[in-house]
Amino acid sequence: EVTQALWEAVMGSNPSNFKGANRPVENVSWNDCKEFISRLNSTTGKTFRLPKGNEWEYAAKGGNKSHGYKYSGSDTMDEVGWYNENSGDETHDVKTKSPNELGIYDMSGNVLEWCEDLYDSSSSRRMYRGGSLYAYARYCRVSIRNFDTPDNESDCLGLRLAL
Repeated sequence: EVTQALWEAVMGSNPSNFKGANRPVENVSWNDCKEFISRLNSTTGKTFRLPKGNEWEYAAKGGNKSHGYKYSGSDTMDEVGWYNENSGDETHDVKTKSPNELGIYDMSGNVLEWCEDLYDSSSSRRMYRGGSLYAYARYCRVSIRNFDTPDNESDCLGLRLAL
C-alpha cells in the first residue's frame, strides 16, 4: 500500500484522516491517485500505475504459488489484515501483519485499494478491492470487488501501485 510518507513526498500534502508516516494513505479519490501516479512517474522516470482488477486479484491470491486461501495469505483474517474486529476503527502501519505467498502485505484489510478498471461497461464507476479496517472478514476475501465514482474519497480507501 502507498504510505502517507510517499504520498506526502510526491504531493506535498497528506489527506489522510489516520495520521502516520507508515500508515496507508487514505481519503484519496481515483482521480487523486491518477495525479499522484503522474507526478511519481515524472519524478522517478518509471511507469507506475494502478493495478487492473484481475492483476490485483492474481497478486492477492499468491500468483502461481497460491494455496487457495480466502484472504491474501491465510484463511484466518487476523493473521493477514486489519478489519472491523481488530483495527480499533483506525488504519495501522503497513507490513505489520503476515504477507501472502508472494511476500505482498496488506491486500486483505487496512484500506480498500483503487484499481484501474471500470467496474462495468455501462458506467464510469471505478473498481476497488481488498476490504478495509471497517469491513467484516467476509468482505476482505480476495474475490470481493466493489466500486465507486472516481471522485469519491473515504478514510478506508487508498491505493497500491503496479509497475
